[in-house]
Amino acid sequence: MSNDDLEVQVQHFAALKSKYQATKYENSSPSSLLYLILRKADLEFEITKFEWIWLLDHELLETREAIEQELQRKKEEPKKLDAKFSRLKSKFKVTRGLPMSSALYPILWKLESENQLTDLEFKYLQVQGLTETVAIAEDMARFAALKAKYQATQYPDSSPDSPLYQILKQLDAREILSDVEANWLFNNQLVDTREIFWQQKAVREGEFAQLKDKYKASEYPETSVSTPLYPILKNLEADRQLSESELNWLEENQLSETLSIVLEIEQTRHFAKLKVKYKANEYEDSSRSSHLYKVLNKIDLDNQLGEQDINFLKKRKLTETITLALDKYVASLKSKIQLGEQLSEADIDWVKQNGREDVITFAQEKEFAALKVKYRIIDRDFPFEPFYAIMVKLEKEERLDPVLVVQLIQQKLLASHGRIAIAYHRLEARFYEEEYERSGNKWNLPNASSHWRKADEPKSALQVTENLDFDQIKENKLKSALLTTRGGAFRDIHKLGDAEKCALKAIEYQPQSHHAYTLMGAICFERSQFSEGERWFKEAIKRGAESEDIDSELKQVVKNAKDEKRREVVEYLLQKNPQRYAWAKSYRKRQGGEDAQHKTS
Repeated sequence: MSNDDLEVQVQHFAALKSKYQATKYENSSPSSLLYLILRKADLEFEITKFEWIWLLDHELLETREAIEQELQRKKEEPKKLDAKFSRLKSKFKVTRGLPMSSALYPILWKLESENQLTDLEFKYLQVQGLTETVAIAEDMARFAALKAKYQATQYPDSSPDSPLYQILKQLDAREILSDVEANWLFNNQLVDTREIFWQQKAVREGEFAQLKDKYKASEYPETSVSTPLYPILKNLEADRQLSESELNWLEENQLSETLSIVLEIEQTRHFAKLKVKYKANEYEDSSRSSHLYKVLNKIDLDNQLGEQDINFLKKRKLTETITLALDKYVASLKSKIQLGEQLSEADIDWVKQNGREDVITFAQEKEFAALKVKYRIIDRDFPFEPFYAIMVKLEKEERLDPVLVVQLIQQKLLASHGRIAIAYHRLEARFYEEEYERSGNKWNLPNASSHWRKADEPKSALQVTENLDFDQIKENKLKSALLTTRGGAFRDIHKLGDAEKCALKAIEYQPQSHHAYTLMGAICFERSQFSEGERWFKEAIKRGAESEDIDSELKQVVKNAKDEKRREVVEYLLQKNPQRYAWAKSYRKRQGGEDAQHKTS
């Protein structure tokens, strides 16, 4: 070891002896065990039992106690520091935890002591998402700037919650301080700040006197700017419209001349707005007595302009104003339509003459909306075409194109049991009944019966096929069709015995037609005879029935079933083939809702 290194260790040993109260120990050699013990203590290494005993043997009791105190202090210091930063985090609204090694903690310490942050420190807080902390820091910076501006730097509190901050913001906005706030400045010995306030007040009072003179309010005796008259006159000077309460105050204080000025200003402002609104800016006369002001007021009140008014506008080449006036009339027509009123023939003639077919389109759209309500259509995207024409036809009881109806149902644009479809089927049923009466062709009867069923009127379907003498009917195919649709009607009204008789008789007449077999399958399912129903459906498929036909019948079974019976059918179908009969899940949910409703009713 060099002499320099030895000298450094000697000095270090001396410093440690002083720190740990061991100066009475005479040996100053760095090779002393005491040097090792003191170095270990200073580096927070564990002192062994042997080393504690050595200190005791050499009567270094004060050193031993100093080491113990230092070790205890070093254990408690992190806790104290953590508590300090917990208070700072709470004070400055830090909403997330960051390690002690992060830049947050020196920033908070600096914010607490110096009140000012650099742009880089602000950016760090923003990146960490500490928006509330940033807001507090910005407020503190503004507060410091205001204290400097209004000579209040001697005030120690830098918190944005300080009453001084609010007062200085008011001073900066040239707002009036209350007596309480002015006294607060005096009580806190902020003499220079209070002097600035008095200077601002004197300027405002001089301005108030000038405004009173300008707006004919000099008879009002109060000179203080705290009176309501001051902000009223300030609003007038800034060309801001007065509120109803401000107008009432002027009236209550009998400032009639001021009110007259206000009225003139309001009417002039109103005239200017109307000229902008109705494209009449090039008309130079701004007098309230101008005829243009009266015309524009008429337009604004939705009043129809007379010929004289139109000519007045034409002479002054205010063509855009005329267009806007006509648009106003169109708007009034649309308003009538909106309220459910019918347009008069004169209105319709005017619309056509002026090329405003949009009014007719609007009327059709409103009629379409009313028809949608009548036919219980809640889909907002329900297309206008072709359904407007369809519903208008239905209202006139005119037949629809069957191909179009089937196509719309297949495209899922039309519900097979919706109001439109029901109205269509009712018209078709009546048509086939009339055709039967006209021609005597019995093939019209199963068609009529089928449409009555689809119109949810099974009793009418039964009436069509009653009192028929089957012995007089030669075609077995016709007999089977009549019996099948009759059986279906019986099934609709839950007379399953009669439905079964019709179905079995129909099979006798035409055993190779699948329709009656499908009916028998549905009857069995309604009786909860699922296996037997499956057998009948298989026979129907052998004879040409499609799986869609079977599913349609099963949907009808589930729809007609009630409570426990519906649940039984649904569970059977979902257990058998959950993919194919996925549609049944909606009935399971619906059943749950109905059960809950029954419990609460």
